[in-house]
Amino acid sequence: MFSDHFRRNESLKGWLNGVRGSAFLSNLSNVAWKVFQAVNTRLPEGEAIRPRWAPGPLLKSYERTSPPLGFPRETDSLCPTCVKQVREAVIRGEVSLETLMHAHPGEIKAQLLEEDGRIIIRKTCPVHGEFTDVLSTDAAFLRRIESLFFGRDFRAAEDAHVHRHGTSTIKFGRGAVLTVDLTNRCNMMCNPCFMDANQVGYVHEPSFEDIKAILDRAVSFKPRRQIIILFSGGEPTLSPHFLDAVAYAKKIGFYRILAATNGIRFAQDPEFCRAAKEAGMHGVYLQFDGVSEEKNRHRGVGNLFDVKLQAIENLASVGVKITLVTTIVNQINNDAIGQIVEFAIKNIDKIQTIAFQPVSFTGRDEDISDEARRRHRYTLACMAHDLKRQLGGGLEPMRDWFPLSSYSAFTSVMDMLQGADAPWGWSSCNCHPNCGIFTLLVVNRRTGEWMPLFKFFDYEQFMRDVAVITDTARGRKLTAAQLAMTILRNYDAASAPAGFPISQIINLFRPSSTSSNSDRNDRMKTQRADDPDDVWRVLCVEGMWFQDLFTYDFRRTEMCVIPYGTQEGEISFCAYNTGVGWRQIIENMHKTANLAEWYSKHGRHPVYAKGKHVPLQKTRHSLALPVINASSTPTGCSSCGGSSGLGGQATSPYLLEEEEVAV
Repeated sequence: MFSDHFRRNESLKGWLNGVRGSAFLSNLSNVAWKVFQAVNTRLPEGEAIRPRWAPGPLLKSYERTSPPLGFPRETDSLCPTCVKQVREAVIRGEVSLETLMHAHPGEIKAQLLEEDGRIIIRKTCPVHGEFTDVLSTDAAFLRRIESLFFGRDFRAAEDAHVHRHGTSTIKFGRGAVLTVDLTNRCNMMCNPCFMDANQVGYVHEPSFEDIKAILDRAVSFKPRRQIIILFSGGEPTLSPHFLDAVAYAKKIGFYRILAATNGIRFAQDPEFCRAAKEAGMHGVYLQFDGVSEEKNRHRGVGNLFDVKLQAIENLASVGVKITLVTTIVNQINNDAIGQIVEFAIKNIDKIQTIAFQPVSFTGRDEDISDEARRRHRYTLACMAHDLKRQLGGGLEPMRDWFPLSSYSAFTSVMDMLQGADAPWGWSSCNCHPNCGIFTLLVVNRRTGEWMPLFKFFDYEQFMRDVAVITDTARGRKLTAAQLAMTILRNYDAASAPAGFPISQIINLFRPSSTSSNSDRNDRMKTQRADDPDDVWRVLCVEGMWFQDLFTYDFRRTEMCVIPYGTQEGEISFCAYNTGVGWRQIIENMHKTANLAEWYSKHGRHPVYAKGKHVPLQKTRHSLALPVINASSTPTGCSSCGGSSGLGGQATSPYLLEEEEVAV
């Protein structure tokens, strides 16, 4: 609304986009907000709408529930030893699946405590003794993140055929990303690996009918949500059904369809990139561990960085959005995560998001030694502090990071603006505040200048304002007007980057677009490609810390917003990959063939390991690379144990041993 007006009046636009004009408009909006709310909050609240996609009326802020938060607190967890024994017994047929779901095998209580400025989890199994691990290396950081939790979404409803996994069942939320594994085969032999790809002795590759059934179930219950579909694996592009699966997901109404990939197929075959885009693939989650071959060496591929660069180039050339996904291992690559942010900033027209994932010791690393686990443990607080140091202090841990679940503040307004007749609920990320964090960087794509958005936009006050909007429930037009006022009043023109116009803060939060699958950078682009003012983009930096058996908390599992869609329903990401080990159980129940049978019928696919190079048609790209300062010794997060007194080159548990690859 406002941005359209600016375009109609260029002289007014120029004045308002200056610091004085922006400050005037922000102050005017602040006054208007206060005057409006002086009346609005004294009137009886409006009735919340009941959309046809939802199981009930939209929730007001005081109707949203919350898990137990704060420290100390008690939760339900698992014994890391008992649970593996139970899982193996289920797979062998010695224990029934019903016992696993309803008899609570391996479950124990855990205490979350503050000790020496850190948050730890401590639990005791009567058989296997005490287990202790670190949840946050900065207690104040995690306390702030928990204090900003916006509240749970709807309880899961009308879905007993989808969510039926005992204490691992998802109980709250509509979800944000549904992961569907198309195969457990992979063309790499990575450590770490959630699924222990190529090593389990069988192939699990759902048929196209299985894939369609999983996607159909995802829209069969309320809340009916516009969830992101993430095809994964293994390496999903190895599945013969990859393109058909993408096309089917688009056909039934999902508008944002992604692939979690190592990038090999996309780097090798530009036409495959084009085919995937035409089928409906919106973007990729590209495995990316650093901006040099050295930082990718633990993956076992000799030219993996070249592969990543060519994949980015090929995908961006056909308009596919790119998210870099980096597993952070203390003392292995945490010293260079700032370089990844700098790389994304320099290539902001190709890369929109970075998803950092502190290592979870599961899959191939479930049996890691206690000493190695303590040495390589990495937390979200470590990440926030490392990025501050590596980016010259520009990112403040206690100002610029928010729980991923705070996205749902905007979601709650969007649900109102869509109205009661909307067929889908807006994508919602109401995960537990301990699961993930995010920040947004405003980037000048021409100069490389950047600044945290939350340095000049008061997001905490914005969330409080949104609660007022949703609670008073004044209808679509007044909701849109209030949203515009709160966006403008929380903008601080004096602290914004030089030349950043107030119209761009409107574009960033603008709830509608000409394209349903557009992202924040699409909204920030000007109408003319040659517009000299078209310089500002936004880089989202996320941290998502998945659980392992040592950090497991059922309160997080029951609020999962990134479930796996499987042949046995939707299961929390952490319950599937860790927890009781639903992945191993379901893949054994539905395995396609053992290796001998598969090889006899299909032959072996190429696997790149032990330093083997991936053949590429070309290695030409237009990407800008950051300057790398050589360092002989990777440094660890000091709060996570630092260098642990290790001399010389840090030893990685993630380098492939010289053994036969079982594929």
